[in-house]
Amino acid sequence: MEPVNVREYEALAQARMDPAAWDYYRSGAEDEVTVRANCDGFARIRLRPRMLVDVTSCDTRTTVVGTPVSMPILIAPTAYHCLACEDGECATARAAGAADTLMVASTLATRNIEAIAAAATGPLWFQLYVYRDRAVSESLVRRAEAAGYRALVLTVDTPRLGRRERDIRNAFSLPPHLGMANFTSEDDLTMVHFQGTGKSALAAHVAALFDTSLTWEALSWLRSITTLPVLVKGVLTGEDAELAIQHGAAGILVSNHGGRQLDGALASIEALPEVVEAVNGRCEVYLDGGIRRGTDVLKALALGARAVLVGRPILWGLGANGEAGARHVLELLRAELELAMALAGRPRLAEIDRSLVKMLPN
Repeated sequence: MEPVNVREYEALAQARMDPAAWDYYRSGAEDEVTVRANCDGFARIRLRPRMLVDVTSCDTRTTVVGTPVSMPILIAPTAYHCLACEDGECATARAAGAADTLMVASTLATRNIEAIAAAATGPLWFQLYVYRDRAVSESLVRRAEAAGYRALVLTVDTPRLGRRERDIRNAFSLPPHLGMANFTSEDDLTMVHFQGTGKSALAAHVAALFDTSLTWEALSWLRSITTLPVLVKGVLTGEDAELAIQHGAAGILVSNHGGRQLDGALASIEALPEVVEAVNGRCEVYLDGGIRRGTDVLKALALGARAVLVGRPILWGLGANGEAGARHVLELLRAELELAMALAGRPRLAEIDRSLVKMLPN
């Protein structure tokens, strides 16, 4: 029987995937407190539905930094989709297009910028890490521009990689036939292969090449070399939201990297109200982390998110059934959101506001 919710895709993907690859997708930092908190945070938010509202038709359409999409559910940047299915990020891009929504492609993809763009039938954003050699990052920006990506998403929460103990235990690495496709062997950046027992090849890559001296200057630098809008991913506080706006961010993505960086950090949904308040309408605010149901999407929208991004559920869809699985995950979440809007008496996104939710005490 076809899965009827996102969690059933999780179980199916786990059964079909290589255990080390599965652990890479599911892993968080250290005790994985924040991984769990991302999902648990939604359970502490209750909905206050309104009755006797005409919900014959519910409209999920919106725009994200000016780009129309059919629903406020986007695909978050995640690495190494070819660990889940052969077509990898190209399958994900086709799934996003079929669902009439947007995909954010990762710097650490196993299909390159150009191949993803060629496969896509919908809009794309590109997620960027800043390397110590700024020329590396600038080259990625130029390629994304040339391939038609519509925005850049600067990840700011990874000056060092969080301690992901599942990856250490598994000596995580890419299999020999895969690499980081946005780089060539001449770059000396493409290989994330076996580093030895008790070592993560990704951790070695990040330690050797990511810019640990990154400051807000990097956002100013990035804006100086591109005309694309730049969103900042990894903000969890009002203070950093203010700094992002001061440095020209076109949008802020409230995110704790899926609980993979600082364990014990705020859940994304817990941080969202503070960021929204600090932004005060000056740019769009997005959220990723812990979205598993349409009601989760509804709660995030009520607390001020323009849209949400889903990461692991897309990987579960790919692992279970490739492109079709990823597309079905998106359609399940769309249908759940539309039903939740109807049952809450909020048939249009503009009618979803803070009055819809009640926060329970921790």
